[in-house]
Amino acid sequence: MIEEIKLHDLGVIADATLPIGPGFTAITGETGAGKTMVVTGLGLLMGQRADSGTVRSGARQSVVEGIWNVPNAGGVAERVRDAGGDLEPIGSGRCELYLSRTIQAEGRSRASVGGRAAPAGVLVDLADKLVAVHGQTDQLRLRSQVAQRDALDRFGGDDLQEALTAYREAYDAWSAIDRELTQLIGERDIRAAEADRLRVALGEVEAIAPEQGEDEQIAQRAERLANAEQLREAALLAREGLSSEEGAPDAATIIGEAKRALDRVSDTALDAIGTQLADLTYRVSDLAVELSSYLADLDEHGPQELAAVEERRAALGGLVRAHGSLDAAIELLESGSARLAELDDDGDRVERLGQLREGARGALDVAAERLTEARRAAAERLGAAVTDELHALAMPDARLVVDVSPGAEQTHGHDEIAFLLAPHPGAEPRPVAKGASGGELSRVMLAIEVVVAATDPVPTFIFDEVDAGIGGAAAIEVGRRLAKLAETAQVIAVTHLGQVAAFANNHLNVVKSSDGSITASSVTRLDGAEREAEMARLLSGMADSDAAIEHARELLALGVAA
Repeated sequence: MIEEIKLHDLGVIADATLPIGPGFTAITGETGAGKTMVVTGLGLLMGQRADSGTVRSGARQSVVEGIWNVPNAGGVAERVRDAGGDLEPIGSGRCELYLSRTIQAEGRSRASVGGRAAPAGVLVDLADKLVAVHGQTDQLRLRSQVAQRDALDRFGGDDLQEALTAYREAYDAWSAIDRELTQLIGERDIRAAEADRLRVALGEVEAIAPEQGEDEQIAQRAERLANAEQLREAALLAREGLSSEEGAPDAATIIGEAKRALDRVSDTALDAIGTQLADLTYRVSDLAVELSSYLADLDEHGPQELAAVEERRAALGGLVRAHGSLDAAIELLESGSARLAELDDDGDRVERLGQLREGARGALDVAAERLTEARRAAAERLGAAVTDELHALAMPDARLVVDVSPGAEQTHGHDEIAFLLAPHPGAEPRPVAKGASGGELSRVMLAIEVVVAATDPVPTFIFDEVDAGIGGAAAIEVGRRLAKLAETAQVIAVTHLGQVAAFANNHLNVVKSSDGSITASSVTRLDGAEREAEMARLLSGMADSDAAIEHARELLALGVAA
């Protein structure tokens, strides 16, 4: 429920505070006073697109603020907390929610939810749970089959919603299988070509059978074999320097003589050096053995080994060029094999998917039939209930028929929904778009909302001149029905009819004043004589007419009695 709305520099409104509260709030005022700005401000709080043209002339920005009374738990509270906003507890499991929207003169806008900056999309999410706005454009929307289907589905209650949910699940399951099968069949040639290419590539990799890091190892081996003579000469010289096989002076001999010289004397310090010389002797001997082994390895592999290594190196290089790296070629053996198995299974897969699609088709048809039955049952109840409401709205001979006929298969079912209006006995029911005038369409829309609200309540309804095109007894019944709707929801109506405003328990008046250069409007709550005067103005255009005031008192008494 909206508790209060504040408007600052919005259109012709300089500063205004609208105390709303429970029940039925009527907003009246002279033409051009800014009544529509109230609805515009509420729309901004509901995330509607910001327009810099709504900023009051000469002002830097417009600001709209709203206070909502909401449950401390549930969808609204969860969405606010998800957005990082805070809720102010007020007891009895309820709290206050603060929303605001600022529109800069240059066009930028900012939104705040629960005291925290948030995208306007959060306001849109909250609007779906908080309000239903109806104006002339919404009457046009009611002419669309989509809006009519939504109204019927809302009215249908849990049974219809369960059938709709089951249908959508069945439709999604069938669609997923159908898309997969259609794609598989459509890409059959492409997938067959991919399988052929993959089979060749796997054959090449399997034939070469590379090992992890082999390309680096083979490159090092090839370089060694290519420089075998230089390597042999260097290793031979090194080995001869350490331990000569031809009796030439070498490191082992020299170190051995040094060790024996120290052994002939006795001194602690020299003993330690002698130990180190002994270690050197062993180390030199080990190095000489390693060099001999290296030379033997070089001698064992001649030009034939080099040719084999270069051939292997070329084969590995071909894999690297084809796949980007040797690791990628090795990875292909695993991933490619799995992909090839999948591609080779296409024939069997098409058959399996065909069977699955057939089963899903049967489940979808069953779900569609159940949904159609639920809609037809709900359509009969909705038509009868709206017809009763129309009779009470000064359309005593009108009859609404909700037609459910076969249509194209879509995500919402196989049904086409049409609201048909027969304005008088004997008349063939026609689509409301053709069979209803503007005033009749207003009453049809109101009747539908009153009926649907009984099964699918919305916390707040906002009507922007929903009474356009009607008057007299019809207007009185519109006011009466808005008051009835206000028994289960908060109702805010911008109206120019005293017959409607008379049924409100909260009457706000948008007052326009002018200093000759700037026009500004403010909002006041009317009671007593002030309300009688405004009612008289609405009825006759003269706020000080005794006859009009007397008529206003009669209407107000009628509203109180209702």
